[in-house]
Amino acid sequence: MPGAAAAFFDLDKTIIAKSSTLAFSRPFQAGGLITRRAMLRSAYAQFVYLVGGADHDQMERLRRFMSQLVAGWDVATVREIVADTLHNVVEPIVYDEAVDLIEEHRLAGHDVVVVSASGAEVVGPIAEMLGADRVVATRLEIVDGRYSGEIEYYAYAEEKARAVEALAAECGYDLDASYAYSDSVTDVPMLEAVGQPFAVNPDRELRRVATERGWPILTFTRPVALRSRVLPARQTLAALAVGGAVAVGSLVWASSRRRTGQA
Repeated sequence: MPGAAAAFFDLDKTIIAKSSTLAFSRPFQAGGLITRRAMLRSAYAQFVYLVGGADHDQMERLRRFMSQLVAGWDVATVREIVADTLHNVVEPIVYDEAVDLIEEHRLAGHDVVVVSASGAEVVGPIAEMLGADRVVATRLEIVDGRYSGEIEYYAYAEEKARAVEALAAECGYDLDASYAYSDSVTDVPMLEAVGQPFAVNPDRELRRVATERGWPILTFTRPVALRSRVLPARQTLAALAVGGAVAVGSLVWASSRRRTGQA
């Protein structure tokens, strides 16, 4: 029997319109974790990330910046700030089109997995809010309840593909029947790991790769107030799916035709 399909989503600039970690700069400043100067530096890093794309050099600079920034932070304080400010920070930057896709995959019985290079303390709550089944995220080293400034596990580039393959082995996913969505050329290994790769708001290099390989290119532009788009409970989804549910291939294909923006 074939395994179940899954849908693997990058987070930053794929589900949400900016870096999830840097989006919390202002709440972290209000909580006393960073100075105004550091907040301005993170705002600049956000600008460079959005404008310059996420190539390997840019991601390495962002990784070093964030590692240095969080060194010494109290982990419990970070988690409390994220929990208290999650909706205010994240709601305005979630793409409506991404929420549609998540709903379509869940209606089809697919597990939704968020795979992000951002830190688990930020990615986990966002993924839970979106109704994801599993999360793969970067883990920062914790010593005596504080971040040491070192990275324990970096969910980036080839490591994302390895994580997807490990989840497939653990959960019985059929990767040939599975989907992956990302904006960055650094996620090509993850996109290559599945049978249904999609480039979402791709950077220049990913657009080139997607065009060469015939991968669909999706353009997400509409932010959504997520509270108005609360994802239905699994029991409701199961009831909706009973009796002649349309196969997800046609659902996603129709959706991608509406959202595809070729270069």
